[in-house]
Amino acid sequence: MQIVQAPRASAILYNLLKNQDNARPWLLPANICPIVPITFFKAGIPIEFVDISAETLHIDLDQAGRRLKRGAYGGVLYAHTYGEPSTPDDFFRYVKSKYPDLFLIDDRCLCIPDLEPNPEMVTDVALYSTGYAKVVELNFGGYAFLKDDIPYQPKYLPFSPEAHEKIESGYKQAIQNRTQYIYNDNNWLQTDADLPAWYDYRQQIEDGLKTALRHRDALNAIYENHLPQEIQLPKEYQPWRFNLRMKNKDRVLKSIFSAGLFASSHYASLAGIMAPGQCARAETLASEIINLFNDHYFDTQKAEQVCAVIMENFS
Repeated sequence: MQIVQAPRASAILYNLLKNQDNARPWLLPANICPIVPITFFKAGIPIEFVDISAETLHIDLDQAGRRLKRGAYGGVLYAHTYGEPSTPDDFFRYVKSKYPDLFLIDDRCLCIPDLEPNPEMVTDVALYSTGYAKVVELNFGGYAFLKDDIPYQPKYLPFSPEAHEKIESGYKQAIQNRTQYIYNDNNWLQTDADLPAWYDYRQQIEDGLKTALRHRDALNAIYENHLPQEIQLPKEYQPWRFNLRMKNKDRVLKSIFSAGLFASSHYASLAGIMAPGQCARAETLASEIINLFNDHYFDTQKAEQVCAVIMENFS
């Protein structure tokens, strides 16, 4: 098993895509982080979005399987919505048996990071992040476990922080306005930096994980105890942030911000924005989801306050 590192997980994804001698389109879940399809755009690889499952909130495996039967694809990227860790290995084994050349990436960037590769890993790659707003936030870094036969050669690209800000501003505006996103290539992707050796990096992740999980457990307990069970996602979906589904999401978020607090609302469906199509279940989830902070940006007092605001708007 190979272990690779980069300044950010998207740089590893870019390197993997550029090392594949294949320009066929990839299947991605519609509720993926926007920087993922933008990385595909930079690599020159076309994408198609697949809707999510109403049961798992991850990519709809039946729909993905039907697409694979109908056309020639380069790969599938599987993401773990809100860090829910289960992996559909049976599906991956079936796909590998039917389409041995298909490339499979297990995007675990929102999951609690694993520090040992799974010797029975079915996908070609398991990808992790320790960047901004991840479970372990070191403000840099991504790493991946790759099967030994996967070609990997880092690419060294020029990087501009201003270009990265421009890309972020552009996709956020497109998502907010639900307009088509037009990708214009620039030097937004940082692929090169002085990184710690794997042993030191791993130690930083281990140390950060202890602190992060202790803090998350304390805040999640407040949310669990103060908020109605029927609006909470199952416990397995709460390691990254504490997630609620509410029909009056917009009103609740407005009240939270009016109280001087904050919450987020990830992830929008990117179907119709970054690739053609419509993904109704991803759009429904995005219209109802509220992500409550359980990281170092929040404390127990703020958690209790945000619960009070939500209960005032609970109906």
